[in-house]
Amino acid sequence: MVELRWRGLGILAGMLACGASLAVGQPAIDAFHWVDFHDSKDAPTVTWVTQTLKAEKWTSIREIGVQWDSAIVLTAERKTPQSTPPTDVYTIWSVSLAKHDVQPLLHGMNPRILNWTTFGGMYQQAPELALLYDDCYGCESPSTFFTTLYYSVKEHAWRTRWMRGDQAATVWTAGNVEGVKRSQAYALIVDGTGRNTLGTWTHNDYGGAKAVEDFVFEYGVDPTSGMEQTQGLSGKHAEDMMRRICRAEPALADPTLAELARGQNSALCQDVPETPTKTKPGRRPTTTPPANNHGQSSPPKALGSKK
Repeated sequence: MVELRWRGLGILAGMLACGASLAVGQPAIDAFHWVDFHDSKDAPTVTWVTQTLKAEKWTSIREIGVQWDSAIVLTAERKTPQSTPPTDVYTIWSVSLAKHDVQPLLHGMNPRILNWTTFGGMYQQAPELALLYDDCYGCESPSTFFTTLYYSVKEHAWRTRWMRGDQAATVWTAGNVEGVKRSQAYALIVDGTGRNTLGTWTHNDYGGAKAVEDFVFEYGVDPTSGMEQTQGLSGKHAEDMMRRICRAEPALADPTLAELARGQNSALCQDVPETPTKTKPGRRPTTTPPANNHGQSSPPKALGSKK
């Protein structure tokens, strides 16, 4: 368990202050800012958010990001005054700044808010913040999920992507399964137009008990509708995604996105050929997605907290 990456937020704030530009969505980025809890100019926003959340369960407000008439808010809930910070359960909320309306988007642990992404491509109306988070702390098989936080122009509220309950796109699952050797890799990928997608690859080796299985998925956003997409890949499409995952280095373009690549140095990626093979691949991907790999366009109105 690693504490919330305040350093990453500091880098992001510095970039915004310096007027750092992206080819996509620059006006929307300029419209966004993180609240300074010590700045009197932001005091009315802090008061508004606090009053709006007064009926909800939380111990402290960690971050408030404002985009036009809505705020993205990160709160932490501590079980007891003696509990240690790693056990805090975090909730991300969308809080209206026009009326006292609040909606929980997800619950999780160890959130890492990273930098802006361009999942919406050239038609993106608002920037999307990358977010990694875990489902538990100190458990046997913690999972790490990826989503983005974005302002919905249509709904005048913040939203998250690829959600099913509190689970977004699964990028890593720890722990062992008896009789199965599991290898994993994932990466943020940029296509030729500058649009982001996320690729994940899980390889299960059953030690000869049955054929190996590969689960290869691509998470993206339709650039025309803005709706998220989840695709299970097979054949040449899966082979291409495997290569792209294993060769991806998002940190070269943006160090704050370094966490969106893992498994590239594993034996799994060492076996991937540099160029497409002409023969039928030895490992044919199984594309039946796990239960938590089906996205939806907007989060549920009420979520249960997993602690």
